[in-house]
Amino acid sequence: MINPRVADWSQRAARRTADRTRPSLKEAVAAIPAECYANPTWRGMAIFARDWTMYLAAVVALMSNSPLLVLPAWILAGMAMSGLFVIGHDAAHGALFRSPRLNYWIAQLSLLPSLHAIDVWAYGHNRVHHTFAGCQGRDFVWHPVTRAQYADLPLLGKLLHRIEWSVAGAGVYYLRAIWWGRILHAVPPARLVAAFRRDRLYIAAYAVVAVSAVALVAYAATQDAAAALWAVVKVLVVPWIIFNYVIGATIYVHHIAPHLPWWPRRSWTKFAGQMDSTGTVQVAGWLNFLWHNIYIHVPHHVDPRIPFYHLPEAAAALARTYPDRVHIRTYGARDYLRTTRQCKLYDFERGRWSDYRGTLAVP
Repeated sequence: MINPRVADWSQRAARRTADRTRPSLKEAVAAIPAECYANPTWRGMAIFARDWTMYLAAVVALMSNSPLLVLPAWILAGMAMSGLFVIGHDAAHGALFRSPRLNYWIAQLSLLPSLHAIDVWAYGHNRVHHTFAGCQGRDFVWHPVTRAQYADLPLLGKLLHRIEWSVAGAGVYYLRAIWWGRILHAVPPARLVAAFRRDRLYIAAYAVVAVSAVALVAYAATQDAAAALWAVVKVLVVPWIIFNYVIGATIYVHHIAPHLPWWPRRSWTKFAGQMDSTGTVQVAGWLNFLWHNIYIHVPHHVDPRIPFYHLPEAAAALARTYPDRVHIRTYGARDYLRTTRQCKLYDFERGRWSDYRGTLAVP
């Protein structure tokens, strides 16, 4: 008969041996060249100014009341707002500048057009999503449901899941689950109650000032209340809705694909969460220009202190060090359509995605 204490000791020894042979996140960080952390102030400020210039140019075009400018200005405003959000995201990670104070204020000024603020955003994104990427029950961003969980949903819950996990659902998901659920209604720990209250006041103040300014300028030009209301929708609401779709789809691409696993807590590791459950994709160069290499996502998860303009070099270094773990794929509209069609439910035990009928996704 095997002594239970001996058996328990043997199991713990085996786990310790496995832990020593398992790759660690610190090793991955060490593979990134030191020059990837250089972040001169002038460079971050220049890109911050560029994005604000693009956004304000779109606002001016929308206020001009030229019907020919509305559609292109909507697209530019939504893209520029998304670019500012990425700037704020980098600054909130402390990656954009050496100065914590400058990171804080650039993050606030960059996040406000999309109605986000730094402390609320950083708590959910930096401290939860980045810490537990791909971990069942911990990471909340695009967390999949199992077949059994889906079956237990009420009819409206099933309908909402089918909408949000469809090709047209990313904006609905981001607005409901992230912005509404994790920005406006997040419950902070006691130490962050004051910071969350302050951030929500910033968001409310920005919204009141922006709406009032646009409405007053439009009313002064037209003496028409309906025209003033339409100006608010045209200049502020529509670009914000575009932003929600852009960011929702972007985060989806980062963490949902047939080849990207999610992990039960017992088998999740920091290395697996950041390296295996996060995707890097090659997209059109103009998207990287507008959205600051946000699709080069694996090195950002390995070490969020890397400023976005050094992510390509960091990704190349990780690919050289871990050629069997870092997969860089060319990505386009067909890939997004295929993923939204195949990846509906997740089997955490088998590590496989499937659609609602049970057909397994093909990596």
